[in-house]
Amino acid sequence: MEDKSYKEYLEQITTFIFDVDGVLTDGTVTIMTNGDMLRRMNIKDGYALKTAKNAGFNMCIISGGTNLGVQKRLEGLGITDVYLGAHQKTEQFHAYLSDNNIDAKNVLYMGDDIPDVPVMKLAGLACCPQDAAIEVKAVSHYVSHRLGGKGAARDVIEQVLKAQDKWDGNFDAKYD
Repeated sequence: MEDKSYKEYLEQITTFIFDVDGVLTDGTVTIMTNGDMLRRMNIKDGYALKTAKNAGFNMCIISGGTNLGVQKRLEGLGITDVYLGAHQKTEQFHAYLSDNNIDAKNVLYMGDDIPDVPVMKLAGLACCPQDAAIEVKAVSHYVSHRLGGKGAARDVIEQVLKAQDKWDGNFDAKYD
């Protein structure tokens, strides 16, 4: 990427790709006695994901985790391109872009840990939460002031939608 402020790239974003654990969640799990692992997602991030999807942006999730509750939540927000159990994330990244005729320069990818670094190097705009691993911060064009699972996704989505005049404050939008 050329030496420009990340804000100069907000207008070219057509696609958001997010990791889950540490980005859409705070990275912690509650382990139940039956072995189920529970995660918490921020409702404000959910509103932003749904708003971006409704505004016509491509939305994809690539995660190493396999939690079906996470998949149900994302599908409830209208996100159907969900790749779980992805440990080599570049494969799903390339497949998603190819299947949807998307140029990598139009992708904002948000990750938080080492497995995200190879994909972040391919995306047009690499972002991370404030509490991301130092190696992730080193390859990020933008480090959110928000923590993972605490509004980091909302931060980047809102910035892109506002830059493209698509954050309309439609408070009647239905979301779960």
